[in-house]
Amino acid sequence: MEYSRDVIAELAGDHREALALLERIQALPPGDKARKHLLDEVTIDLVRHAVAEEEYLYPAVREGIAHGDVLADKELADHIRMESLLKDLAGRTVEDAAFDLLVDDLIDEVRAHIRDEEQRVFVLLRQAYSPEALRELGEKVRKAKKTAPTRPHPGAPVMPPANKLLAAGLGLVDRARDALTGRGRS
Repeated sequence: MEYSRDVIAELAGDHREALALLERIQALPPGDKARKHLLDEVTIDLVRHAVAEEEYLYPAVREGIAHGDVLADKELADHIRMESLLKDLAGRTVEDAAFDLLVDDLIDEVRAHIRDEEQRVFVLLRQAYSPEALRELGEKVRKAKKTAPTRPHPGAPVMPPANKLLAAGLGLVDRARDALTGRGRS
């Protein structure tokens, strides 16, 4: 069997990429049109990441970790706040007075979520699951990200089975919209 990254390495890699994009946004001056383009990129990455976590990571947390329901519910609440910020930002231009404040709020929210996930959730997952189970979970997450939506859908279900049933359809529609508009292209 060929080696594949486990779920922790996969998601931690996503975290690094999201933080790098957010730092690039912060480095640009207010009103710079590139901020919106970078925000589209980070939105695509964060939404796909969140959907994959909701489909596979948090069910594993609920199943394999003591008090996993409480932990998963807290992480899902973080996702809902982030998606709400992303949705609000999607409807704004960089000239909008609230744009920079919302970007700052998003960055704070993402950093706090990453810190909590990496310092608590990932540590507990490593203790609860075998390396093979974590690799299998990593493969499921990678596959889920390929078909996941690319735009925030704050009202969409975040719990199985409804989230899995809806995600592929939303993802297909989002990717079609992105192709038509050029959104997310470097």
